[in-house]
Amino acid sequence: MFVNKDRDRREQAAVLALVSRAHGEWHKVAQLLEATGSALRAARHDWSGFEPPELLSAVDRHEIDDAELDRFEAQIATLASEGVSTVTVLDSDYPTNLRLVYNRPPILFVRGHLHSEDERAIAVVGTRQASSDGIDQAARLARELSGHGVTVLSGLALGIDAAAHTATLDAEGRTVAVMGTGIERVYPAENRELAARIVASGGALVSQFWPDAPPTRWSFPMRNVVMSGMAVGTVVIEASKTSGAKMQARLALEHGKRLFLVESLVMQEPWARDYASRPGTTVVQSVDDVLAALRSELQPVEQLTLS
Repeated sequence: MFVNKDRDRREQAAVLALVSRAHGEWHKVAQLLEATGSALRAARHDWSGFEPPELLSAVDRHEIDDAELDRFEAQIATLASEGVSTVTVLDSDYPTNLRLVYNRPPILFVRGHLHSEDERAIAVVGTRQASSDGIDQAARLARELSGHGVTVLSGLALGIDAAAHTATLDAEGRTVAVMGTGIERVYPAENRELAARIVASGGALVSQFWPDAPPTRWSFPMRNVVMSGMAVGTVVIEASKTSGAKMQARLALEHGKRLFLVESLVMQEPWARDYASRPGTTVVQSVDDVLAALRSELQPVEQLTLS
């Protein structure tokens, strides 16, 4: 069941209330909501004919009252007035690709707009301490992907992420930034102008965290889950064994998505050589290699001439 958010913002408020009481495993809240089909039903503990103990353990068992729902409904309205939409796993506009992964978040806050074409998204990721060659590779790949009608996802970090976003914008393509902070806390501060440019271009900023949430050690790994989930595949440009991009490589394979490692990375990093031998991984030299491996997932792109 999907919520008509114009008709029932109360359901969204109930999702936020449940998440505020979650015991850390947000994806179990998403599973609980989809199992019950109604956040209000879960908030009121209406379990008639339904008893999933492994999911109920993820939330506070105390009933949520109307006053609490009123507060969250007011917050959603305030965010909407500031250009931020609230999207829950019960809403029809929740990203299709993300809905298919087991550890999807129950809520997303979006500044800008998500489109159906974002189902043809590829994540371009890598280290913050990128080399000049890595920056050039990220920019070239993002520019060529966007030229083939692909939405370029990245994480709004310095280095590879910023290069991918910027090159896509310069090519007048579509890019979406998945944030490791709240939607109102662009991090790093150096990328505030880039974030504003993404929104102004018709792209979007996406966050699963409360709007004012600061950066934390655990929020960026959670961000990688969403970025991998929203994409049909991930391209890693440069990444050390401790990089968040390596974590996203692992997540992409766990999610059943395609993983692409640029050839220079495989030559330089032992972890990348290990991943290169795993099912679902392709070592690439050019955008043609990425598009060729994803012909079925990127069907509209297949009709274009690959250069």
